[in-house]
Amino acid sequence: MDKNGIAAVAKSIRSLSIDAIQKAKSGHPGLPLGCAELAAVLYGEVLKHNPANSKWADRDRFVLSAGHGSMLLYSILFLSGYKVSLDDIKNFRQVGSACPGHPEYGWTDGVENTSGPLGQGIALAVGMAMAETMMAAKFNTENHKIVDHYTYCLCGEGCLEEGVSSEASSFAGHNKLGKLILFYDQNKISIDGSTDITFTEDIGKRYESYGWQVLKGDMYDVEGLLSLINQAKACTDKPSIIMLKSVIGKFAPKQGTSAVHGEPLGDADVAETKKNLGINPEEFFYVDPDALRYFEEKKAAFAKREQDWKNEFELWAKENPELASMWNNAMEGKGDCKTEDPVYQTGSSIATRTASGDMINAIGLTHSTFVGGSADLKGSNKSGMKCDGGTWSFENRAGRSVEYGIREFGMADEAVGMSLHGGIRPFVATYLVFSDYMRPAIRLASIMKQPVIFDLTHDSIYVGEDGPTHQPIEHLASLRAIPGVQVLRPGDAEETVAAWHIAMESKDHPVVLALTRQNVPVYAKEDSLWKENIKKGAYIVHKGSDSPDVTVIATGSEVSMALDAAKLVSDKSVRVVSVIDKSLFEAQDCNFKESVLGKTARIMVAEAGCCTGWEGYVKCKSDLFTIDRFGESGPGKKVAEALGFTAENLANRIMSNC
Repeated sequence: MDKNGIAAVAKSIRSLSIDAIQKAKSGHPGLPLGCAELAAVLYGEVLKHNPANSKWADRDRFVLSAGHGSMLLYSILFLSGYKVSLDDIKNFRQVGSACPGHPEYGWTDGVENTSGPLGQGIALAVGMAMAETMMAAKFNTENHKIVDHYTYCLCGEGCLEEGVSSEASSFAGHNKLGKLILFYDQNKISIDGSTDITFTEDIGKRYESYGWQVLKGDMYDVEGLLSLINQAKACTDKPSIIMLKSVIGKFAPKQGTSAVHGEPLGDADVAETKKNLGINPEEFFYVDPDALRYFEEKKAAFAKREQDWKNEFELWAKENPELASMWNNAMEGKGDCKTEDPVYQTGSSIATRTASGDMINAIGLTHSTFVGGSADLKGSNKSGMKCDGGTWSFENRAGRSVEYGIREFGMADEAVGMSLHGGIRPFVATYLVFSDYMRPAIRLASIMKQPVIFDLTHDSIYVGEDGPTHQPIEHLASLRAIPGVQVLRPGDAEETVAAWHIAMESKDHPVVLALTRQNVPVYAKEDSLWKENIKKGAYIVHKGSDSPDVTVIATGSEVSMALDAAKLVSDKSVRVVSVIDKSLFEAQDCNFKESVLGKTARIMVAEAGCCTGWEGYVKCKSDLFTIDRFGESGPGKKVAEALGFTAENLANRIMSNC
């Protein structure tokens, strides 16, 4: 190890970080000042990476869970040779800068994930480590190991206080993710002061109980850091947490206090910090020449490591052309062959959760890296994969069915981490009402444009006896409100098949499927082109006439309710439209929307949820046939009757004047 080079890199990280934060008049200097040696050792001595190609498939991944310390990451990316310039760093936290306030995936070269919401980075890292095991089991052969890398993550006390870190860490320990290494920046400081005011648990014992290897050391002992990392890598049946005692804001006059956590040091303290580092206080954005020399001398070795892998990959591909084809499809998010759709008879009755389960297994047969699981509910939400080769575990990394346990938040983030890793197409399943637990992860998936599929069943009051706590009311509106999230609520089994195809075709956004617990009829569809028009968000199920008196737009189980209501109306022409995707339909051109809705003076909406978002379709509130209160406990049909949510009452609304 070139200790002088490491020291020069650490000094440069500190210099760049404090100047960037001071210039921006915003940022978090404490972590970059406190963890500079770790970043230098990781990027210089440990990571298998090539800064010239940040997307090399078999690179090690580094996740900065404590995303507020982003200048640590930007500085080391710049110094090690990624496409981050000094000018980018000088524009830290400015609009359009490649160095935004928190790391953003897809925006900055070398950044593996968006982070900032504390704790979620740990769960994303767990998902990446999961994906590595799955890809290795799928593609490695006796002669060639083309998937063999580690996932590293840096967290602080805040990450460990957030509940999602507990969910993810428990899951990782249970599943013995030996290639996951978590660094804990143990500075014992948070925004409001010492962590002793709120956080006094024994982290080491906590992680031992999760089934992790626990190692302890000093953040500033660079040889010790390397030794600890090697110990972590030697343990193949446990993830490792390396607890590193550190000083927040090291070298700053107020080091070791909350004053250096989340605001610029100030001009005077920046100058004093530079003096402590041996840097001229009048020199800004100082980079030690030895830091640049250190990484320049590493450049050839970085490139050689990738080239060696490419050579190995070419030999593997020649020997395993079928696997190579699957690899290419996996990396492009494509299936290995066309999915054979299940077929349903008009007039039959089937829950859309059941039809979804049929599609999960049909897709699983044709997409070899399609992976999914449920929060201890696969029997109920019908998400079990029968074609998966078993359950994924330490003993069976080739399994494609994941048992997540009752950890919805962690589960959702882990799926996002798998998607970020690449080569795996994940879905996760639970009840729609529990999307509340997953919402921060769904939002993060959308920010990062990850096509994770969220299979959410039991989508309305028809859940029945479990009562108001399990009957979603506001959840469809809540999910539709997240930019970029596609919410699909199919009305019958055939629409569910179409919904899964739409979901699988998504490349740059997450998809929510909202599915029924109760059986619903498979209805006739008067639009002969419905399979194409549904891809635009809506289509005509029952035409009524070219100029209907009333058009009822409905979603999910309410489409069949609207069809039943239309049969009860004798004095008006009624059109029924299935809106599988409200946002997508609203994005279409006026001609298409008019062709679907018809030339009508009155539109009504039927959805078993709150009216939020539908108000603009109707002229009077009574034309919103929605549920704007919590439900009741009882059999689903009886609950609907008690709430007046029936086809008969909808028909009466249609027949009455607005």
